[in-house]
Amino acid sequence: MVKNKKKRNKIYRGKDAAQRRPDIIRVEAVQRNKPQLWWHENKRIVKPIFLTVLVVTIIIVLIYELFRAINMG
Repeated sequence: MVKNKKKRNKIYRGKDAAQRRPDIIRVEAVQRNKPQLWWHENKRIVKPIFLTVLVVTIIIVLIYELFRAINMG
């Protein structure tokens, strides 16, 4: 079997190496009241939960109305 040569994965940092571009960090400075701040921090978690609860509530209401219509007839 032929032994494969290990590939070099070290970054070249010599004087003629390409210059690394600086990372740009964007900061959002907004004055928010407490409910707005809570929503901004937790909306990734709250939105799917809210949509799930809304869909389940609509399904329960539709099933309730279906049974009510069947029992009246």
